[in-house]
Amino acid sequence: MLSLLSIGAIFGFFYAWICSTMWGLDATDPRIAITAMQAMNASVRNPVFFPAFFLTPIILAATSYIAFTQQRRRSTVLFGMAASAYFVGALLVTATVNVPMNQALAEVAVPTDIDVARAIWQDYSRSWQFWNTLRTLVSGASLLLTGLAIYLIEKDVA
Repeated sequence: MLSLLSIGAIFGFFYAWICSTMWGLDATDPRIAITAMQAMNASVRNPVFFPAFFLTPIILAATSYIAFTQQRRRSTVLFGMAASAYFVGALLVTATVNVPMNQALAEVAVPTDIDVARAIWQDYSRSWQFWNTLRTLVSGASLLLTGLAIYLIEKDVA
């Protein structure tokens, strides 16, 4: 169940950015959007975020191993697929794409000219949201794989 909780938490985190945070920032003054995103990116590095983001693939892999030791082959494969997908499609994407984009935005002095700010924000937001959507879809697929793996364990026990 810890696997389900951890992948569910990170899926929800990425999903919230899609359906509220970024849309709200896109709808506001781009100077405010840049400032707000800089603050949010700086604040996400915290001990509450760490377990869901960094430990999820480890928890999923450990759960896969436990399922393997219990000879639950289908669940072993599904937990392993969930761990691999999340690691490659969410954690590595974050580390190689989103974090460098966030670091670059952190270096931006917020322009006073709204048109300059709008160009900076639109360029950042469009690309950032594409990659966040990918992270969300991959995390969602990992969540479904995890749920199916648990279902199969429960079905085998019943």
